Amino acid sequence: MTDPSSRMLHLLSLLQVRRDWPGSALSERLGISPRTVRRDVDRLRELGYRIRAIKGPDGGYRLDAGSELPPLLFDDEQAVAIAIALQTASGSGADVAEAAERALSTIRQVMPSRLRHRIDGFGFTAAVATPIGTLPASPVPPAVLLALGDAVRERRVLRFEYGGDELASRRVEPHHLVTRLGRWYLVAWDLERDAWRIFRADRIRPRTPTGPRFAAREVPGADVGAFLEGRFRGSDDGAWPCRGEVVVALPLGEVAPFAGDAVVAAVDEGRTRLLAGSWSWAALAASIGRFDADIDVIGPPQLTDAFTRLSERFARTSGTAVTS
Repeated sequence: MTDPSSRMLHLLSLLQVRRDWPGSALSERLGISPRTVRRDVDRLRELGYRIRAIKGPDGGYRLDAGSELPPLLFDDEQAVAIAIALQTASGSGADVAEAAERALSTIRQVMPSRLRHRIDGFGFTAAVATPIGTLPASPVPPAVLLALGDAVRERRVLRFEYGGDELASRRVEPHHLVTRLGRWYLVAWDLERDAWRIFRADRIRPRTPTGPRFAAREVPGADVGAFLEGRFRGSDDGAWPCRGEVVVALPLGEVAPFAGDAVVAAVDEGRTRLLAGSWSWAALAASIGRFDADIDVIGPPQLTDAFTRLSERFARTSGTAVTS
């Protein structure tokens, strides 16, 4: 590594990832002489970084926290990661959207043009989702997100390997990059299956080069967020495939905080009407049953049947015979 600026940037990155570095280890990692390491450390000190020399058989260096913020130096991967994180900060739940936008503008000004253009073109949709259980986070390398974002923006056919231990080759028209509940998804038209598909970005390994340009299609319903949420709910229009209405023997104030996306209304002081949906009738009945109160089913018959099946199943589980 002969370029002084790149070498110092790499040196600073190394000093940030562990507490102490022997001088010989830095020399080997950077491919330079111990003397050059000492000279680069001195340059970083001149920039305001507090780097302390460590005495010992090998000697070494430690980057200490300072009372003032020195100039921040990032390599390409770090700059891209920070820019993506700042763009998604508004979905974190913290009131930092304006501050994140200003920080992104500051970082953007000092980015090399090759990175600035890619970040400027990085677009995605933040889907408003109804949590169904808890999904583990699925980190995606920034390089993969940028590759997917480039393909979406340029409307180019994308080839990639997809899956976990066993990979399958896919060829798609990428239309939208979506973040939902801490996960990233690619909404694309699968050219082999002639159908819309949703791919988890953490399972995508893009191949290069990309293919020819394509004409943009419109996702069903024209709302990519609703389309994605609908697929998670088992439909294409965003609505739950199974919807039913009941009266729960609890006051409105005890039902509404736990109703999720259901519609609730007071019948009287002690009863609440609830219109809810789910991906199956059994799941809907079980969800309503969590209120632990008497329930009168208004309809449809499928919901009544689901309550009957669940009651019989629970009775068998508890060893109690069901009598009619």
